[in-house]
Amino acid sequence: MKIVTWNINGVRARIGNLTHWLTESAPDIVCLQEIKTLDDQFPRAEIEALGYNVETNGQKSFNGVAILSKLPFDEVNRGLPGDDADDHARFIEGVFSTDKGALRVASLYLPNGNPIDDERKFSYKLSWMARLERWAEERLRLEEALVLAGDYNVIPEHADARFPENWLGDALFQPQTRQAFRRLKNLGFTEAVRAVTDSSDVYTFWDYQAGAWQKNNGIRIDHLLLSPEAANRFSSASVEKHVRAWEKPSDHVPVAIDLDLRPT
Repeated sequence: MKIVTWNINGVRARIGNLTHWLTESAPDIVCLQEIKTLDDQFPRAEIEALGYNVETNGQKSFNGVAILSKLPFDEVNRGLPGDDADDHARFIEGVFSTDKGALRVASLYLPNGNPIDDERKFSYKLSWMARLERWAEERLRLEEALVLAGDYNVIPEHADARFPENWLGDALFQPQTRQAFRRLKNLGFTEAVRAVTDSSDVYTFWDYQAGAWQKNNGIRIDHLLLSPEAANRFSSASVEKHVRAWEKPSDHVPVAIDLDLRPT
């Protein structure tokens, strides 16, 4: 079963790229971030025509997450628990039946947190990560295959940036941010890409500015974390970097994993 995360950076603006990629890559489950549209304006017909079920947690003009699945949804949950005042559409969870039991997949779009001297924005980022940690700890107790897939807005290590010195003042690379990501992983998750490579030139995001793509001036901020039950079924991970060279691309690219699971 192929599961992919992709920050699409505006699904209606890139629906052509999305449908082309769905046909080319043939994922079973896709976690999208930054769909930037309300639920009723999501271009579901084009995606459903390719055989996918669609569930969204949308928001006008920014944020928004979705899960596309060839498997039927058994359960859908929207919004990260822990703060009733948080109206940002950054979280959706789907549950599916497989030959090995339940598969639980969350599409996550973590706050950016910049600028760090804006205490409100950076503290929101850290508090959201703390809420995610609490939620994940509870979900792990279910002992199910669980995949946390998304744009984490975290550069975990120096090797995850072409020029890490350029990110020292950025919320994505602050010690508190990286520590929060390590705490989440240390609950018992396997970070899929780093489980298959320790290469220092694996990136998932290239800014639109200053020829970042052409210079390979990238960072790795899109991650898939696997519970022990998912990690036991994990066979491969890859970054579909070529998508960044397409016309009118997102500044992120798809990151894929394969799990040895089949629909019931």
